[in-house]
Amino acid sequence: MKRIALTVFVLAALVVPVAGARTTGTILNLVAYSTPKAAFATIIPAFQKTTAGKDVSFTQSYGASGDQANAIVNGLPADVVDLSLAPDVQTLVKAGLVASDWNKNRYNGIVTHSVVVIVVRPGNPKHIRTWNDLIKPGVEVLTPNPVTSGGARWNVLAAYGAQLKLGKTPKQAADYLTKLFHHVPVQDTSARNALNTFLGGKGDALLTYENEALLAQRSGQPVYFNIPKATIRIDNPLAVIQTSKNKAAAQAFASFLYTPTAQRLFAASGYRPVLASAGKGFHYKFPVRPQQFTVDYLGGWAKVQKTFFDPNTGLVTKIEQHLGG
Repeated sequence: MKRIALTVFVLAALVVPVAGARTTGTILNLVAYSTPKAAFATIIPAFQKTTAGKDVSFTQSYGASGDQANAIVNGLPADVVDLSLAPDVQTLVKAGLVASDWNKNRYNGIVTHSVVVIVVRPGNPKHIRTWNDLIKPGVEVLTPNPVTSGGARWNVLAAYGAQLKLGKTPKQAADYLTKLFHHVPVQDTSARNALNTFLGGKGDALLTYENEALLAQRSGQPVYFNIPKATIRIDNPLAVIQTSKNKAAAQAFASFLYTPTAQRLFAASGYRPVLASAGKGFHYKFPVRPQQFTVDYLGGWAKVQKTFFDPNTGLVTKIEQHLGG
């Protein structure tokens, strides 16, 4: 089956010039998580048509969000970062690469939204519609590896928080997560890789970003999805590297990403824009589900990171250890 033709590169090999980009003037290094390449394919040319973007060219790097943050710390060139989740930006703050007030703008440093959705096979032969359907006998679910993938962490929080919204206790929600991961036959490194594995025929359902599902549909893939009544709003952060040699141009590009022009281009690629008016007029809608929640519902990122993803004591860490044992 044809896969989405958006290549995901790895670490240092990720940095490549934009096809046809100008080689004179300022060069900005854009480092992002695995999915927004299609959006930037339209946003960058729009920026280059502005006064601030004249004679600015780009290299682009895409990969699993956690891997990208670590790669930047280890020397991957970066001027602007668009990552999956705020803790990956905090990794850069701790390394002295991003200012501690990166999230103090009117959008709290978030440049796009999405939600976690359930993608199913054509005709939905396993009749998968709800979170409980994912843990029925014989159902295989794809989700990436939470160690490397920001998308995987959003999936974890969506699944756990949905149980609380459905009236379950924290223990019951934790038990649900354990059951869910026993239905996961393979964990890819990123959301994009997980989508491609699903398109290749593996699994009965895929947990992923809404924007990934919409992009697959736009690319002609037989992708069908539903948004659970209880799901999490995904918040994707943007930051400028404060040690950038082209900080003025990097800041100009970051500012452009909040303009109506850029926000509509994000929306055209399936992202929920932070500028609400930019999401109007598309053939697809961005519905707010009746039990939709944010990471704050689970206590905020500081609590979530410790509770779920601490490398020694986190709930997901223990689940992964049990699966590996």
